[in-house]
Amino acid sequence: MTVQKDLEKVIAYCEAVKGTYAMMAQATEEQQAKDMFNSMKNDLDDHMEFLNGRLEYLNQNNELNKKN
Repeated sequence: MTVQKDLEKVIAYCEAVKGTYAMMAQATEEQQAKDMFNSMKNDLDDHMEFLNGRLEYLNQNNELNKKN
């Protein structure tokens, strides 16, 4: 498996986890728990921004993607 495929896989997993955190925040009535789930979801947004940037960089600079 290539690094790009690994990144795509972890980005998809992060999206799923974000959705789970959002559902958990909606499902609880305790404000402190809601805030924590939303905070964790926001943290994942930051992680995903880095991962997507790394994936874009690799896709643009991978020698296998360059035409001779």
